[in-house]
This record gives sequence, C-alpha cells and structure tokens, in this order.
Amino acid sequence: MNFKQIQQLIKFVSKTDVNEVTIENKDFKINIKGRSFSNENVQPVIQTLPPPQIQSPVVVPDPNPPVQTPPQPTVTDSDSSNLITIKSPIIGTFYRKPSPDKDNFVNIGDEISEGQTLCVIEAMKLFNEIESDVSGKIVKILVEDASPVEFDQPLFVIEPN
Repeated sequence: MNFKQIQQLIKFVSKTDVNEVTIENKDFKINIKGRSFSNENVQPVIQTLPPPQIQSPVVVPDPNPPVQTPPQPTVTDSDSSNLITIKSPIIGTFYRKPSPDKDNFVNIGDEISEGQTLCVIEAMKLFNEIESDVSGKIVKILVEDASPVEFDQPLFVIEPN
C-alpha cells in the first residue's frame, strides 16, 4: 500500500460513517479511526514493521574533524568584481571526484567551459552533478572534498573568459 492509497483511505473514512478501519499485512499494519461528526478528527495510526535488516557498511564521520577556515581569496577588490561564485543548489555532501579511484573533476587554475561538471553533491543517496554556468578559469575551490554543504553555500570562484 503506497502513500496515495493511504490518503484515499483516510478521505474515505472521513467522508463516511465508518468508525474504524484496520488493514494488516505481513509488512505493515494500519489502523484508521474516524468520527462521523467531523472530517478534521480523523486520526490515522500507521505502524510499520521493520524490514529485514541487511547489514551494509556504515561510514561514521570523525567525531573531532579538523576545523579549517577556508583561506580568503587573494584577489584585489578591482579584480573581484568580475569573479563569479558557483553556489550549491541543494543540501548534501560535496565530492570533487566521480568516485574515490578517479581524478578530481576540476582543480584550481583549470580552464572550464559552460556546462562542464565541477563536482557532485550527494543528497539522499543520489549524486547530483553540478555544472558550470560560465566558461572561465577556476580561481578558488571553497569546500573540502567529502564535506557537508548547505543550500546556496559558495563552492567555486570562477574568473569568466
């Protein structure tokens, strides 16, 4: 039973004089109690049984990670007006490589083209490629590999062509 079906069942119970519906399966049990005098008082109770446990490797972050302040760009104020900052479009974990045994997507000083992949950000087990909006040269990489990033956090500084 998926979420949409559960919603439909809740709506059905709220619109009828049914006081209680219980559905039980080997994977889950759902009990919906309704009151015939009010649609807003339907209170779904969903109990899911834990799925069989499959052991998978768990990566535990270092409890005492080194605190590093990213170095400040060494460009003058007149030069910084033409620099473009690429920011994270999502929350996740920043990776500079497509996989641990591969080379970095880009390094400081690399010439890049519009649409070129700069990094990947993992969010909920999905790896999202972050592409450049402009052509230019990588001036600064502001995030360490395998670091968590926030929405709209600066990742790269690019000097456009």
